[in-house]
Amino acid sequence: MPRRPTASDVTRWVEGAGGIAHRSAVLAAGFPVRVIRDAVAAGGLRMVRRAWCVSAGAPGDLRAAASAGGRLSCVSLARRRGWWVPDGIPSQHHVHLLPHAASPGTDDADTVAHWTRPLCPVARTDLQAGVEDALGHIAQCLPREDALVVWESAARTEALAPETLRAVPWPSVAARELAGAVTGLSDSGLETLVFAPLRDRGVPVVQQAKIAGRFVDGLVGDRLVVQIDGFAFHASSAQRSADVAHDAELRLRGYTVLRFTYRQVVHERAAVQRTPQRALAQRLHLRS
Repeated sequence: MPRRPTASDVTRWVEGAGGIAHRSAVLAAGFPVRVIRDAVAAGGLRMVRRAWCVSAGAPGDLRAAASAGGRLSCVSLARRRGWWVPDGIPSQHHVHLLPHAASPGTDDADTVAHWTRPLCPVARTDLQAGVEDALGHIAQCLPREDALVVWESAARTEALAPETLRAVPWPSVAARELAGAVTGLSDSGLETLVFAPLRDRGVPVVQQAKIAGRFVDGLVGDRLVVQIDGFAFHASSAQRSADVAHDAELRLRGYTVLRFTYRQVVHERAAVQRTPQRALAQRLHLRS
């Protein structure tokens, strides 16, 4: 005769499911209502909005979405999915709620609600909004430059071709504009912060151009090369030596090379963005 499940069993199951699970999923896994109630009484689980079984180790962002009766979205989903989010963006929990939904069951100032019709259908047992919905919320929630950084990162991480983003019926002008601006070429958000302002001014930029046997982050015009050292740069002295040698070869071939560090791009953004513009004023991007 099979052993009957216990409160400890259902608690371990919820923990194994990520710390939070919809009540219907727990029931479908073979745990009767009585066992769920026992787990709640024992303190192993707690019920949120009578729909979610939550263990002590449940992630805070998903707990916030469940408490609000919505789904994780905007920059909160971006962080969870590994999209690059610029420094300085507040760490509030952003949730997607339907326009006709009841008010969030929380007065938590750390929770930001986005009341929109969904672009992507998701299961009622899912606490994460669709990728397109999150991008739409980001478009309206962040400054344009920061939003484009996140969109470019999402395009790379989620393998979203720019043309597929442009085909989405975005409800906001901001999202439609970002869909038209995404290139899908930036290896990091750092590149977007440097190259997007140049493109906005009509300056031709080719990312990941191969010159002198290696790829460069960006070729501006004909002769201006921009290189950006990522957060993990200098992990290898051999890599650093190779980059210095390549910079020297580029200069010998007549290119002007501008190289910026992670700290410069993130914390001295305005100064970094002015530098290529000064080079353009000196016509360093043009073939002599």
